[in-house]
Amino acid sequence: MRIEQDSLGRVEVPDSALYRAQTQRAVDNFQISDLRLQPPFIAALAAIKAACAQTNAELGLLEPAAAAAIGAACARIRAGEFADQFPVDLFQTGSGTSTNMNMNEVLATLVARDSGLQLHPNDQINMSQSSNDVIPSALHLSALSELELNLLPALRHLEQSLATKAAALIDVVKTGRTHLMDAMPVRMEQELGGWRAQLQASIARLQQCAPRLAQLAQGGTAVGTGVNAPLGFASRFCRHLSALTGITLTPADNPFAALSSQDTALELSADLRTAATSLIKIADDLRWMNSGPLAGLGEIELEALQPGSSIMPGKVNPVIPEAVLMTCMQICGNDTTVALAAARSNFQLNTMLPLIAYNLLQSEQLLGNAARALADKAIARFQVRQQRIDEALARNPILVTALNPLLGYERAAALAKQAYTEGRPIIDVVAEQTDLEREELERLLNPRLLTGA
Repeated sequence: MRIEQDSLGRVEVPDSALYRAQTQRAVDNFQISDLRLQPPFIAALAAIKAACAQTNAELGLLEPAAAAAIGAACARIRAGEFADQFPVDLFQTGSGTSTNMNMNEVLATLVARDSGLQLHPNDQINMSQSSNDVIPSALHLSALSELELNLLPALRHLEQSLATKAAALIDVVKTGRTHLMDAMPVRMEQELGGWRAQLQASIARLQQCAPRLAQLAQGGTAVGTGVNAPLGFASRFCRHLSALTGITLTPADNPFAALSSQDTALELSADLRTAATSLIKIADDLRWMNSGPLAGLGEIELEALQPGSSIMPGKVNPVIPEAVLMTCMQICGNDTTVALAAARSNFQLNTMLPLIAYNLLQSEQLLGNAARALADKAIARFQVRQQRIDEALARNPILVTALNPLLGYERAAALAKQAYTEGRPIIDVVAEQTDLEREELERLLNPRLLTGA
């Protein structure tokens, strides 16, 4: 152990630690969970520190050599080095000050080791900044990066997988279902097309949120007034950070709103929940269609990926849809957490920032992973059980709906009930009980034509 000192006094810190007194106080104070802010957040925070150093040097507040040394240390952290040097519990001070100071202290140590420059964690590394604008900026940047680099590509991959599978199933006509009960026929291509449209709408919603995520609180400092940050800092900072990350970023339209509320984070969380709900619908439909194979619907056969039971030999379960369902339910729970945390925006600062950041990033990562698993291990690989589909369709009395204009609802209902009771095809019952010609009935009750083909 070694002794470090901060404004509250002396603290013992492990010799191996790059962080210093304030981080150690947080480690000692917040022993609540094993959760930590994720690597994308740490990388975003490091990028922000590098851009702040460049901006301070440009404004003549920091020596160019110091800014370069900070930038070099930040690059190493962004590359994934020193991940073990960010040990602060997720459940900490609501502004994320402990995580901000953790980064400041690690950077100060790295700069001293690599360049010999002695920079103070607060005075130089945190120059022109406050935790109150740094942490919301890192929240937005990490969520936007995860959205652009991972989540949207994953959702587009699933959307394309659905398009490919739907095109291959254009000739498969099956019994439609409403209330889980037999209904008029649909093409399986139409069914998957509905799923695809849900995904497309979710992608559009997430894309619409991105410009608001690109607005950063940086420059507002402690309460939104920009105290201790020079005039023009925010716009210069965003220019440097945009160049560093390859993402176009701008100062928040209103720094007071950017510090005191998390409405954009809540918007993103709601969009993630909506996308997750779409995946729940798709995964559940796949489970029902795969059910059986003898006593269920048995319309499709998902690939057998692993034994399904420790006691029942030969049983195979729809493991990917079930994993996706659990993932999406976690995302819905995360959204509730974000909503409650976003509501804790009192006066000039939201004080639930680490919790919001963690849940947003987890939801983005989970949704992207679930979308890829669903695309590659369920949608792309399931096989249609054509005989089972055809048998069910042939016995479906609801086809009589097409005869309503000719027979009227009441008579058609009676014929459907008779077909159900006798277990006979509806076409046979109608041909027997009406004057309609068999040839005409075959045309009117053709399942393929009833799908709008």
